[in-house]
Amino acid sequence: MAGIVWALLAIVLVVWLIGLLADLAGNLIHLLLVIALVILIYQLVTGRRAV
Repeated sequence: MAGIVWALLAIVLVVWLIGLLADLAGNLIHLLLVIALVILIYQLVTGRRAV
Protein backbone atom coordinates (compact mmCIF):
# COMPACT_ATOMS: atom_id res chain seq x y z
CA MET A 1 0.00 0.00 0.00
CA ALA A 2 2.83 2.40 0.82
CA GLY A 3 4.27 1.92 -2.67
CA ILE A 4 1.04 3.13 -4.21
CA VAL A 5 1.01 6.18 -1.95
CA TRP A 6 4.57 7.10 -2.89
CA ALA A 7 3.78 6.60 -6.59
CA LEU A 8 0.76 8.89 -6.30
CA LEU A 9 2.88 11.43 -4.47
CA ALA A 10 5.46 11.40 -7.25
CA ILE A 11 2.78 11.75 -9.94
CA VAL A 12 1.14 14.67 -8.14
CA LEU A 13 4.47 16.44 -7.73
CA VAL A 14 5.35 15.98 -11.40
CA VAL A 15 1.95 17.29 -12.48
CA TRP A 16 2.35 20.23 -10.10
CA LEU A 17 5.77 21.04 -11.53
CA ILE A 18 4.43 20.91 -15.10
CA GLY A 19 1.52 23.11 -14.10
CA LEU A 20 3.81 25.57 -12.36
CA LEU A 21 6.07 25.84 -15.39
CA ALA A 22 3.23 25.99 -17.92
CA ASP A 23 0.88 28.05 -15.69
CA LEU A 24 -2.00 25.62 -16.29
CA ALA A 25 -4.94 24.72 -14.05
CA GLY A 26 -3.94 27.34 -11.46
CA ASN A 27 -5.37 26.53 -8.06
CA LEU A 28 -6.11 22.86 -8.83
CA ILE A 29 -2.42 22.09 -9.14
CA HIS A 30 -1.68 23.79 -5.84
CA LEU A 31 -4.51 21.88 -4.17
CA LEU A 32 -2.96 18.63 -5.42
CA LEU A 33 0.39 19.73 -4.02
CA VAL A 34 -1.14 20.32 -0.59
CA ILE A 35 -2.76 16.87 -0.70
CA ALA A 36 0.59 15.34 -1.66
CA LEU A 37 2.32 17.09 1.23
CA VAL A 38 -0.33 15.87 3.68
CA ILE A 39 0.21 12.31 2.46
CA LEU A 40 3.98 12.70 2.78
CA ILE A 41 3.73 14.07 6.32
CA TYR A 42 1.35 11.28 7.30
CA GLN A 43 3.75 8.66 5.98
CA LEU A 44 6.68 10.23 7.83
CA VAL A 45 4.79 10.59 11.11
CA THR A 46 3.39 7.06 11.15
CA GLY A 47 6.80 5.65 10.25
CA ARG A 48 5.42 3.02 7.93
CA ARG A 49 7.96 1.52 5.58
CA ALA A 50 7.51 -0.66 2.54
CA VAL A 51 8.90 -4.17 2.92
